Amino acid sequence: MNITATKTDAANVLVVATIDATDIEKNLNKAAKQIAKTASVDGFRKGKVPIAKVKQMYAEQLQQDSENQAIQDVLEQAKKDLDINPADIISDPVFKKYDKTDGNIETEMVISLRPTVEAEGYKDLAPTYDEPSIEDAEIEEKLKTLLAANAPYASIEEKRAIQNDDQVNFDFLGKVDGVEFDGGKAEGFDLVVGSGQFIPGFEDQMLGLNIEETRDLSVTFPEDYQSDDLKGKEAVFTVTINDIKTKTEPELDEEMIKKLIPNEEGATADTVKEKIAEQIKSEKVSKLYNETLKPALIEALVEKYDFALPQNIVDQEIDAQINNKAKEMSEDELASYKDNEEKINELRESVRETATNSVKATFLVDFLAKKEGVEINDQEVSQTIYYEAMMSGQDPQEVIKYYQENNLLPAVKMGMIEDKLFAKIIGIDQ
Repeated sequence: MNITATKTDAANVLVVATIDATDIEKNLNKAAKQIAKTASVDGFRKGKVPIAKVKQMYAEQLQQDSENQAIQDVLEQAKKDLDINPADIISDPVFKKYDKTDGNIETEMVISLRPTVEAEGYKDLAPTYDEPSIEDAEIEEKLKTLLAANAPYASIEEKRAIQNDDQVNFDFLGKVDGVEFDGGKAEGFDLVVGSGQFIPGFEDQMLGLNIEETRDLSVTFPEDYQSDDLKGKEAVFTVTINDIKTKTEPELDEEMIKKLIPNEEGATADTVKEKIAEQIKSEKVSKLYNETLKPALIEALVEKYDFALPQNIVDQEIDAQINNKAKEMSEDELASYKDNEEKINELRESVRETATNSVKATFLVDFLAKKEGVEINDQEVSQTIYYEAMMSGQDPQEVIKYYQENNLLPAVKMGMIEDKLFAKIIGIDQ
């Protein structure tokens, strides 16, 4: 076995090796002996199966395992020769060459190492900004919207049919093929018509109904409905209207203040306006941060600091960006890249700078977060996802499950660390 390991730069190692067929054969014989000790084969006592028989029975698996072991031996020798700390290796090696001739293997591999980052003076790169101002008119407009959203409902005085935005109290009984189903029955249920709380078509058919009126509503459950038993099924809901309510003119009285700020003793109308002003300011600062300050800081950091990047990671980012572009391409565009290596390489080069800067920014954030002591724990990640799911009307548990199953939690955590770090460097509250 002939091995040459070279550090092409601080973040990349090129390993060139020739693995002799005899080395692979040694690994194969060793593995076959181990299997022979425990193998049960008809006609032989356990542990007495001939090595030749084991080789015949497990030929393909033994060959593959022996070659893999030889590659591992190459990597271990390379790490030893260059005194590489295994903790500094950040991804599996990438094969640039793997040729088999007469049982011998000629291979070239690239090992990615965690880059060495030095970023003195990074705080000087923080962009400056003016505190956003809050106008009285903005507070009054926000208050008006807030009051309207929280205005109480009252039963209508004059008899009329249901309209959009009415709060309707009703009884319902749902059936599929004439049979009741779980969750398809309720009495005294309150629904704001037009809110989209029920399945498509249900609320539209309630329009025009009057108090004490009964009607059968025919609907079809969506194909992506949460219950497998109801997906795509046609159903009939018998509804009876008990009451129709409409929003009253809202006032910022004592009852409304308690509703808007439930946990604050002695709150007044001025307290509500102060809270609204804080919210408006937070929204403006958040917008300023996301659209201006954060991009400016990332650009300044990437431009100022230069260090070797693990090429394997850069290539992975290039692949990711190309995949994103491919999702937006038409079938004709995708077809134009098929079997066109030159065009594919041009596409890769077109995103290389962006991908390189993205990888550099990731390692800078990792380095600076450790330097600044910025951390985000898993509970904070779950709480953030839970809150955002609640705000968007989704099932928080289902959303968290989706993130877990698709391995998205690390990316969310990284994004939260990045925002917390940048906010600290810039000097703003998020």
